[in-house]
Amino acid sequence: MKRLAVLAAAAIAYVLAAWMVTPGFYDGFGPLQPYNWTCPPPQAGANTKPSEGHTDIKVIDGKSDANSAYTQDGQIVIGFLPDSFDAAGKSSISVDVAPLNTCPQPKGVQFVTNIYKITADAPLKKRANVTMLYSNLEPHPDAIYRADDPSGAWTVLERSQQGQPYTIFASTDKLGYFAAGYVASSPPPGAVTVGGGQTLPIIVAVLIVVVVLAGLPLAVMRRRRSAAGDQEDEEDEA
Repeated sequence: MKRLAVLAAAAIAYVLAAWMVTPGFYDGFGPLQPYNWTCPPPQAGANTKPSEGHTDIKVIDGKSDANSAYTQDGQIVIGFLPDSFDAAGKSSISVDVAPLNTCPQPKGVQFVTNIYKITADAPLKKRANVTMLYSNLEPHPDAIYRADDPSGAWTVLERSQQGQPYTIFASTDKLGYFAAGYVASSPPPGAVTVGGGQTLPIIVAVLIVVVVLAGLPLAVMRRRRSAAGDQEDEEDEA
């Protein structure tokens, strides 16, 4: 009886710990470095503000070189193919990447990264590839979104094949504002998400508690039968 009680208490403690633990505990691995948030979630702890980035792309014989622009912390990278810009009359193309200093959440979309503004002093004429890093402290994003104005309409970008853990890729034919997220109805309302939307550990813990508690009456009955049998044996011997 004592062992069962201890096991039940341990299982219940596991459920409570799984419920309260910082998301990402069950992921097994996380980003190489903590995510730098504009608006950090409560579980983020100490936070470093996200950085900016600047790149000057050379123009040779009227065509821009292949190059990329990225923030110093590497949380967003945009890559350009050769002759990606309309570079007429230019000797270089200036590209800037900067995090937005606010965190608007458009209707129907839940962002899990910072919002970044990417600008250039020449228009794109070829698609560029955008890579965004996200944190294991939030559910994983389903897509990268782009907007001309952060308070306006956001469009889902064409997603590329998944690569390194905690990164998401997409291509764009326009610059502007970029953020990664998921449709607000997914994960389902009221769902408990742990480390990228994983509910399995908590479900398993609850099942452990159910099994343990369900076994307690049976153990009690067996002990009572055993005690009754011993008593009968003693009476027979007498």
